[in-house]
Amino acid sequence: MNWKNTPPRYGSLSIGLHWLMLILIAAVYTCIELKGNFPKGSDTRELLKQWHFMLGLSVFALVWLRLLARALSPTPAIQPAPPSWQNLLAKLMHLALYALMIGAPLAGWLILSAAGKPIPFFGLELPALIGPDKELAGQIKELHELAGTAGYWLIGLHALAGLYHHYVVRDNTLTRMLPGRN
Repeated sequence: MNWKNTPPRYGSLSIGLHWLMLILIAAVYTCIELKGNFPKGSDTRELLKQWHFMLGLSVFALVWLRLLARALSPTPAIQPAPPSWQNLLAKLMHLALYALMIGAPLAGWLILSAAGKPIPFFGLELPALIGPDKELAGQIKELHELAGTAGYWLIGLHALAGLYHHYVVRDNTLTRMLPGRN
């Protein structure tokens, strides 16, 4: 398989990044959802929070590579071509997903910074982006949680759209992004 996109399908770089991002985002959500099952201050709860931060920052780092790959390689055509309103919705959905992959981790980094807490990243401690401000940390946390809730909907709609195109419309929307296909 070609690592670059071709007119009929995505290349291995785009496909690999797409599915890796899905796994990372699922792990980010899993960590934060499981955290609530453990008492405040417990080692397990703190470990899940750290993994939530580190995996979220991994999404933030990888989204830039994904955007670069998207900019340097053509988007494969959907066959048969969908109506223009569907193309517009797809573009808006992708824009919203990219905003989520950039905005939510950045907000998390800002929360830790404003809270005066360390920003862990796989054995490193990243620098604070802003100075301590507990009130601002709380405000950003509300936005971060809102983005997280919106993310469930965006990801769900994205997956449903792929399945709709595959099973109802019967176009190549989904198969362009499946690994191991020619």
